[in-house]
Amino acid sequence: MSGILAGKRILVTGVLTDGSIAFHAAKVAQEEGAEVVLTGYGRMSLVQRIAKRLPKEAPVIELDVTDQEHLDSLAERVTEHVDGLDGIVHSIAFGPQGAFNFLEASWEDVGTAVHVSAYSLKSLTTACLPLMPRGGSVVGLTFDAQIAWPKYDWMGVAKAALESTNRYLARDLGARNVRCNLVSAGPLKSMAAKSIPGFEELADVWNHRAPIGWDLTDPDPAGRGVVGLLSDFFPKTTGEIVHVDGGVHMMGA
Repeated sequence: MSGILAGKRILVTGVLTDGSIAFHAAKVAQEEGAEVVLTGYGRMSLVQRIAKRLPKEAPVIELDVTDQEHLDSLAERVTEHVDGLDGIVHSIAFGPQGAFNFLEASWEDVGTAVHVSAYSLKSLTTACLPLMPRGGSVVGLTFDAQIAWPKYDWMGVAKAALESTNRYLARDLGARNVRCNLVSAGPLKSMAAKSIPGFEELADVWNHRAPIGWDLTDPDPAGRGVVGLLSDFFPKTTGEIVHVDGGVHMMGA
């Protein structure tokens, strides 16, 4: 099969619905020739149903990124389906409701948000390193952490931690030929968005300020951005954040 990911083996985390960026990244990756393995957490039967909606049904592995036993066994479980990895998609984030109240949030809520949303980029990547002896590409998903967004609160801090984690990973894994980059996507009406209080207020910015336009219901552009960074078309790009947000990030006040 031809395509920019022909012959590559890609692990995609965070596929919960077919409206997620992770699902569209997996779909485009398959269309571009990759063999895809998914991970899911919690609602495994749902993830397995969604996996059947891909062009080719993908195997699903259970992964709780806060469970060290899951991480320790991940490489072995991945090799039940593919003989190694060329790329990883990190599409994992979670903040308890308390994390969306900046002044009142407890450390327990903040710690959970940072652990799941930021530290997991490091723990997932290092768990998969034995499967990437020749190197590869790690691509995560962020939401522009340069700005204090309405209602986003400690999740914004967690995304800032994710962006910093990406840079340090890129620094330390460069010698292993592992590239680490992020796609900073505009807001989407996804399952994750439903858990963000005031999401509509935050997303409304894009209705007015995206010079090239932005569709809150279309994850495909972000999915394509992920696949581009997984490919060999960016062989010396690492520690980067590529904005797929209709241009909002560069608009002045």
